[in-house]
Amino acid sequence: MAGWVTTLRFALTSGAIASATSTAALALLARAEGKGALQPVNSTSHWRNGEQAASFRKADLAHTAVGYATHHAATVFWAVLFERWVGTRRPAAALPLVRDALAMSAFAAAVDYAATPKRFTPGWEFVLSKRSMAAAYAAMALGLAVGAAINRRPGG
Repeated sequence: MAGWVTTLRFALTSGAIASATSTAALALLARAEGKGALQPVNSTSHWRNGEQAASFRKADLAHTAVGYATHHAATVFWAVLFERWVGTRRPAAALPLVRDALAMSAFAAAVDYAATPKRFTPGWEFVLSKRSMAAAYAAMALGLAVGAAINRRPGG
């Protein structure tokens, strides 16, 4: 297994990509459901701003910046666990990375919504359908897998 320094370095990459892919998916899914593109990200700030954060449609520091920072930090946390789990496999085979990323994302969803107090959930449940929430976690998995593949590319 990779040392913790390597794990953390890898997690910063895969976590950032997973954060970006899931945030983009959240915006697209919200629009498809007739909601504002920023509402899922804003709703993540509900731990600080209350449940009404989910109805906030504009960009601002209190909702959007806090929501995105919270989401990004949580995604990097899951990326640390993911990168530690997959270790330093080289070369990185795509299918096993995608499989493992999907498993980690499913685990994250289960923890986020079954074991986490409501105040600290991602807050997407205030805005999106369960189907869209699952799609956002799948987008997170895709980002984790892409990041892990980049981390393990030959010469990388």
